[in-house]
Amino acid sequence: MSLNQDLLAGPPPTHLPVDPAAAELAELTDPAKVADVVRRHPASPIAWATLGAIATEHGADPVTIYAYARVGYHRSLDMLRRNGWKGHGPVPWEHEPNRGFLMCLALLARSAREIGEDEEWQRCSEFLRDSSPTAYDALLGD
Repeated sequence: MSLNQDLLAGPPPTHLPVDPAAAELAELTDPAKVADVVRRHPASPIAWATLGAIATEHGADPVTIYAYARVGYHRSLDMLRRNGWKGHGPVPWEHEPNRGFLMCLALLARSAREIGEDEEWQRCSEFLRDSSPTAYDALLGD
């Protein structure tokens, strides 16, 4: 161990790579067209987050939004792990490719609360706050 190692420092921030679906999603508001992007990029967190956000805007059933968010959340966890994340630590909102994960997590929290799954709301909202206080304020700050 190095004498200069900070034993109290947490893990370094995780920075995901650019999501190839992001460019295709720019300015799309038609749910069918967003669903087409999801079909082309089913592993894309931002595609699932966008689908969930547009479904929310169009008054979709919270169970549907919860399902979109859950898929995007799990695809995000896979991507985070492939990029060095060890299950905790910062995932900064300021790094734009991280936003798909953070948006899925916020959608999952909010839709869980809407369907009465209070433990999931609590867990996901705390996870969002721990991952990125900025994202928490932007997406869930009440």
